[in-house]
Amino acid sequence: MTTAYPLPNLQLEEASIAELQLAMEEGRLTSRDLVLAYLSRIAAYDKVGPRINAILEINPDAIFIAESLDAERARAGGRGALHGIPVLLKDNIETGDNMRTSAGSLALEQHVCDRDAFLVQRLREAGAVILGKTNNMTEWANGMSSTMWAGYSSRGGQVAHPYGDYFAGGSSTGSAAAAAMNFAAAAVGTETSASILSPAVQMSIVGIKPTVGLISRTGVIPFTYSQDTAGPMARTVADAAALLNGLIGRDEQDPATWRDAGSIADPGSGSADMRDYTAYLDEEGLRGARIGVFSEVPEHARNGGEFDESLFSQAIRDMKEAGAEVVEAIRIPSFHGPWKWNKMNLEFKHAIDNYLHRLPAHMPVHSLAELIRWNEAHEEKALKYGQDALEYREGLVNPLGGSDYALESVLDLRRAQNDGIDYALREYRLDAILFPAYIGADLSAKAGYPSIAVPAGYQANGRPFGITFAGTAFSEPALIRIAYAYEQRTKHRVKPEIRA
Repeated sequence: MTTAYPLPNLQLEEASIAELQLAMEEGRLTSRDLVLAYLSRIAAYDKVGPRINAILEINPDAIFIAESLDAERARAGGRGALHGIPVLLKDNIETGDNMRTSAGSLALEQHVCDRDAFLVQRLREAGAVILGKTNNMTEWANGMSSTMWAGYSSRGGQVAHPYGDYFAGGSSTGSAAAAAMNFAAAAVGTETSASILSPAVQMSIVGIKPTVGLISRTGVIPFTYSQDTAGPMARTVADAAALLNGLIGRDEQDPATWRDAGSIADPGSGSADMRDYTAYLDEEGLRGARIGVFSEVPEHARNGGEFDESLFSQAIRDMKEAGAEVVEAIRIPSFHGPWKWNKMNLEFKHAIDNYLHRLPAHMPVHSLAELIRWNEAHEEKALKYGQDALEYREGLVNPLGGSDYALESVLDLRRAQNDGIDYALREYRLDAILFPAYIGADLSAKAGYPSIAVPAGYQANGRPFGITFAGTAFSEPALIRIAYAYEQRTKHRVKPEIRA
């Protein structure tokens, strides 16, 4: 089905950022055209038709912004690859405009921020059009309830899977669904552990979970201090790489961004970022690459239908045929633990209390305890799945002051880095580690290391299957090169069929 707003000489569905940019450069298309076309698709398929329910709010100024960028292009030329390109943001990313930022919570439904998150500043500087906020993230990034279904929040309801009645993954579910459905050129999600990689795998798109610190966390409602990162979600590796370029930058308010000084310039210095991730889009990127296969699939992944042995084996064969050196059945000593998980709870308690404390006085909650009481007072709308996870974390005392927190911080890094990803890369002399689906997401999250999810086909019942490449800190160039070469060789992605 074509969009209700036809584009001149261009099919909107599955159009890449590069194709859209070329059409605008050649005068065949305007950013205003793009915004109207994407809004038409959202109107036709998000709240009606298949009712994907991926969009929480539309930016009421998006058309004006697009028109101003069109005028700038005519006057002075384009700023770069993202000039005039519509992008959607997850609802825990602050925007200093007329949209709200709520993390899916009804308690923050009226939260209007007075400034952009640092990553949003970077996108605007690159010329991107912030089209809206995606619905849903799982409420509080899946930090509210142990029984809450992925992609649900009390503010926005449940996101539907574009491909059928399948698990949608979380918590960047809305961003993934929006990208899959061509509701924007690309979207931004966030991840603490699997929240980008899981929905990307589930919905047959590309998701990049970057090294913690490659993208600033300033202005993003937190879950943890040690693992949180935003990342691009798009239909192709090329689009994800282009969006990643627009997100990175040194932020004086976020020490995590200070570590990679060799590749990220200070925006305030007047110099351009030194790294262009689209430079690593090499169709021959698998040739000579040494890839280790981790195939110890946990029972929950097998039983949940997320693993397909035939498709995973085919992916390995494809890489070998493309010239990769594949080392099968590699060992990662720390993969199965023993892991402790309370560090995330301790950081959540501290980080959310800090965030709520800084909200304006007119907001109804300013602490985790007040949030719990507010939800109880509005139980009918706010507590469909309860809030046992919030209640547990509220009971934690002196969250960053205990020996347990200090010890777990050390153990997580040692096990995930030294005895985990870095061990495997060093022991088998690898460029990257290949995981089926997203089973390596927790390990990469605890290490603070990057991963990229890529479509790898469809199971017999139509459910998408994906694979994940992981590496060490700031190894995004190698992962993008490998993932792009695999994607171009296989071209697995098929757009969702529109259903009534």
